[in-house]
Amino acid sequence: MNDTAPTAEEGRAELEIPQTILRRSGFAAAAPLFSADLASATDLAEATRVVTSHGRRLWTEAIRQDSPDDRPLYWARLGLTARLRGWQPTFELGGDDFRTLLRRLEHAARGHDDLVFPPDDRLLRVIVTGFDPYRLDEDLRRSNPTGAAALDLNGATFDIGEHTAVVRTAIFPVRWRDLTDGIVERALLSQYTATAAAADAVITLSEGDSDDFVLVSHACPWRDDAVDNERVRAPGATPLDQAPYPRTQPQWSPSTLPRRSIVEQGSGRFVVRENTEITEIPPGREEAEVTARGPTPGSRARAGGAGAGFANEVTYRNTRLRAATQRTIPAGHVITPALRPPPEGSEDTVALDGTSLERDRTDILDQLRAIVTAALTV
Repeated sequence: MNDTAPTAEEGRAELEIPQTILRRSGFAAAAPLFSADLASATDLAEATRVVTSHGRRLWTEAIRQDSPDDRPLYWARLGLTARLRGWQPTFELGGDDFRTLLRRLEHAARGHDDLVFPPDDRLLRVIVTGFDPYRLDEDLRRSNPTGAAALDLNGATFDIGEHTAVVRTAIFPVRWRDLTDGIVERALLSQYTATAAAADAVITLSEGDSDDFVLVSHACPWRDDAVDNERVRAPGATPLDQAPYPRTQPQWSPSTLPRRSIVEQGSGRFVVRENTEITEIPPGREEAEVTARGPTPGSRARAGGAGAGFANEVTYRNTRLRAATQRTIPAGHVITPALRPPPEGSEDTVALDGTSLERDRTDILDQLRAIVTAALTV
């Protein structure tokens, strides 16, 4: 990949609807301000400080919005990465240095720098992650309720018995190259290995295509032919070269979320159900089969309870981190109901306020709070 060429995502950000979202939200000034500060950087250290501070500022402004709309953050972040790609530094900058700056900006603007908890024994520390909007070639107005959940839940607290649960959140991209490059491991590994203030639960979220909340029982190391936000496909076995994974990966990785408790206690407008269905190639066979009984010992995986796309891969990487670090905490995946924009022309979904989409999103976020609470009540 050419690191200085605009990506498909950055190209979309220049279109009318994303620009309207940025103007109405007040995020349109982020890119010009970033460019001005970046132009004044005289060395790599200063450029790193500029990239980090603007990324963190973008995340902070997003979580402070009156309404947790994930779209301004998404489009503004692409504006920053596009400006960084077009930057002409006044000092020598190697290719690896440039890629490090891009990675630093992505992590800072996705909340990954803020996954830090105070060392207090009375706290239950919960990580919740979401995804960027996707399927944007179909509809540029799309929001992802899991990205909105990350903005809404960050810093939230819940009383659970004699403890207080505190939530920190982050957002992952819908891009195969980032998953291959280890973005999940860089964000979450320290939450499992910290000697003080490690996470007590790690819950990943994705948007589904039904009207239910779905609790995934198993994930697998297999990618389908899904196209990502850069219009790239990467089918086949999931590449897992990063530490701390062992050299040989199991075909299935189970959730350790208390799924029965969540089904019973995570009530709200939407049905909450568990999905034990997976797709496998049983031992001695060559054709894939769908079964609701869970994995057959010795089978080859082709899809988990979240399919074989981005949600499945983040689920697999997260639950394998838990297993590899021998933590016994709840770790698993929740699929939210679909958030469908109304037909074009029927409502002003660029604004969101007062639309049916905003009402659906609010109901999803309210019920997610009950689900997170139930995940800790065991």
